[in-house]
Amino acid sequence: MTTYDKDDNTTGLLHLGHGEGSKVERIKLESHYLAGQIAEELATDSTHFAEAEVQLVKFHGMYQQENRDMRQARKIAGSEKAYQFMVRSRIPGGVLTAEQYLVEDELADRYGNGSLRFTTRQGIQLHGILKGDLHATINSINKSLLSTLAACGDVNRNVMACPAPAANRVHTQISKIAHKIAMHLAPRSQAYHEIWIDGEKAQTVTSTQEEVEPMYGPTYLPRKFKVGIAFPDDNCIDVFTQDVGLVPYLVNDELAGFTVLIGGGMGMTHGKVETYPRLATPLCDIPADEVLKVVETIVTVQRDYGDRQNRKHARMKYVVEERGVAWFKAEVERRLGYTLLPPREVSFADADDHLGWHKQADDRWFLGLYIENGRVKDTPTLQLKTGLRRVIEQFRPGIHLTAQQNILLTDLTEEQRAPVEALLSEYGIATNPDAVGASRFAMACPALPTCGLAVAESERILPSIMREIDEDLRELGLADERISVRMTGCPNGCARPYLGDIGLVGRSKDLYNMYLGGDWSNTRMTALYATSIRTHEIAATIRPLLELWKAERLRQETFGDFCHRIGFENLRAKVESRATIAASSRS
Repeated sequence: MTTYDKDDNTTGLLHLGHGEGSKVERIKLESHYLAGQIAEELATDSTHFAEAEVQLVKFHGMYQQENRDMRQARKIAGSEKAYQFMVRSRIPGGVLTAEQYLVEDELADRYGNGSLRFTTRQGIQLHGILKGDLHATINSINKSLLSTLAACGDVNRNVMACPAPAANRVHTQISKIAHKIAMHLAPRSQAYHEIWIDGEKAQTVTSTQEEVEPMYGPTYLPRKFKVGIAFPDDNCIDVFTQDVGLVPYLVNDELAGFTVLIGGGMGMTHGKVETYPRLATPLCDIPADEVLKVVETIVTVQRDYGDRQNRKHARMKYVVEERGVAWFKAEVERRLGYTLLPPREVSFADADDHLGWHKQADDRWFLGLYIENGRVKDTPTLQLKTGLRRVIEQFRPGIHLTAQQNILLTDLTEEQRAPVEALLSEYGIATNPDAVGASRFAMACPALPTCGLAVAESERILPSIMREIDEDLRELGLADERISVRMTGCPNGCARPYLGDIGLVGRSKDLYNMYLGGDWSNTRMTALYATSIRTHEIAATIRPLLELWKAERLRQETFGDFCHRIGFENLRAKVESRATIAASSRS
């Protein structure tokens, strides 16, 4: 493991440049490797953590939040904020057992708001946890052999991988490699286990920082870090959005190695030109057995050169963009001690959502089920949470979560297919993905009322917007066409709105920027088409673009490809011309 060199900076902070680092850097440095005063504050009867611990608990897999729907009423009443917590499980490749899923399901009812949320990084979030229930929740998750450690915070987050069950041996290898990377890049500090699992300190930490965190050091990374492994010809995990993306290449149908991509990331800040979304750049090719060493070395370059003064400018994409890929490659080679092979060309045929029934290599089956915006809950018309629980209790399938916030029930026999379908149907759960309509390829972040960064709605309003878009597609005879819509309540891009056909990004309350022109395999970013569109205007703004697409597209041209080919100036001119003609005809 590449060790942290404490002699690089006598203060213990890493390569800060001018200044002394952001407030969060100081909090990390003084936290005694993520322990801080978390245990002490858990022992109090307060509803929330102090400022420093709010930052530290992220590393332990949670965010302190408030129910913002209640903010004004509580303020008038003179009450404190309605504090609550989101707890996120780190699930490499999105693979868990039926028993582990049922634990999460039960905890959602016992301590949470009664719902599960599948994330766009193949994890599970529990919302509405109160501070007094945090220990019981996280302890139970760990007893199921899942973990929340490093699901958040300035470390490597959940490692993504194509969730499709083994269609061949390579799928199995990729899943195992994702798990190995996740374990290899996990923090080594004992603070997590002492607080949430053991309940007491194993011993007083007197070790040197190299022994406690040999890779991360006392201040960990400048910002979050993301790794994902695609599958040949299937970019279902949006590999170009990762800090490190791994694209396998095969020789005689065997896994030979990976093309390494670096510097992807979706986040930006409105009005800050120094921040921007970026797609990853090919760096090199590596043999399969070099993955851990190379990925770790890339992490250490970001550790040492990422911006620790400005957290909005701290992701690795800025190091890659501003110093250049050639510099980055040379620095990785210097640390490795050998020359890296040039990268091969990377392309994808599709981005499969894996919904519906599919046969596995072992003659068993898996069923991909659509979950609207990843939210698993019961409603008067759809008992999704109860139905999934009943099927998983009865048939004990494997569980694989997808990057599109859906779920795969795996390892089902031919004889189980009909009874699984019948049981799901009892709870109103459709198994045919074609019945979903345009919403099949839509994604939204949670946004309001819980996310502290949200400036606009997302999850709660996208379903109604998609119903309008779906109706327009049917009226235009485009109901069978695929179109992806991704919505976020802020520009940080958790639902990856800068990819796909249409991205909707919250600008302020009830106002959204619209991005267009990505490609279906998610290798080209969208671009800004229109700003400050009100919620009720979104579908109406998209409708004339759909009409143009129908009238002028090339054969089998996707909506995103059409917008990209025509160009936004032409699109705006054509839309305006059609509106003028329509207004003239009405008069």
